[in-house]
Amino acid sequence: MAFMTTNSFSQEKPGYNDLTKQEAAVINGKGTETPFTGKYTNFFGEGTYICKKCGQALYYSSSKFKSDCGWPSFDDEIKGAVARYPDPDGFRTEIECANCGAHLGHVFIGEQLTAKDTRHCVNSISMDFVPAHLAPGRYGTAIFAGGCFWGVEYYMQKAPGVITVTSGYTGGHVKNPSYREVCTGTTGHAESVKIIYDSDKTSYDKLLRLFMEIHDPTQVGGQGPDIGDQYRSEIFYLNDDQKKIAENDIAILKGKGLKVVTAVTKASEFYPAEDYHQDYYFKNGKLPYCHVYTKRF
Repeated sequence: MAFMTTNSFSQEKPGYNDLTKQEAAVINGKGTETPFTGKYTNFFGEGTYICKKCGQALYYSSSKFKSDCGWPSFDDEIKGAVARYPDPDGFRTEIECANCGAHLGHVFIGEQLTAKDTRHCVNSISMDFVPAHLAPGRYGTAIFAGGCFWGVEYYMQKAPGVITVTSGYTGGHVKNPSYREVCTGTTGHAESVKIIYDSDKTSYDKLLRLFMEIHDPTQVGGQGPDIGDQYRSEIFYLNDDQKKIAENDIAILKGKGLKVVTAVTKASEFYPAEDYHQDYYFKNGKLPYCHVYTKRF
């Protein structure tokens, strides 16, 4: 059967993202997801695939090709990002993230499917996709919700060190929700943004503090004129380091007398919003109507 996302998480080393039980079964346990079930098998967007566990840039979309094998296929990796080892079965060659050892899949030579005569057969569950061409290296991820995602996206995109910001939905119980469904307030999802950043140029703490300064963390059940559970203030952490940073920053604000209601919650599946929601203010030449920068730290 296919591996599905649950709320059971595997604790990872400091700085590594926590994994769900299903992710850990493949990434740490060297398992294999069921063929033709991975979300990137037939996906061909332009960007970079990064390691789900540590954020290392692994493959460019220009190296991805359709092989009909049931898993994402690449005929080349980003130099130095993928390590190869003999598989215990004595026949295949296993591939892992060179930075953290996450199991990716296997590599096959001699099939003559592309000019490079190489096929990296990779589990979708081992990767995240970033719609941008990243330089080699390791990248961080942050997920925040604070009212309409257009405004949060706008300010985060302008922050130094941020590579890309994706508006979407998370925290709920409905799989692949639509904007219309989320707007009912019954899916449990919050309008959120997923941020990929260069950890050499910024940090999770800097981005989190910016987030807490561009929205009102004291407003319950909405943000500005946008009222509803989908507009709540929430930090979705990916590992214990992020959780500790979030709790510390909230404590600082409470110590200053702010009645912060921002929730701190373990991250679950993030679903990108429809294309017309992405880069909204930059496309429309407008400014956020319910987000404004206020110095708090």
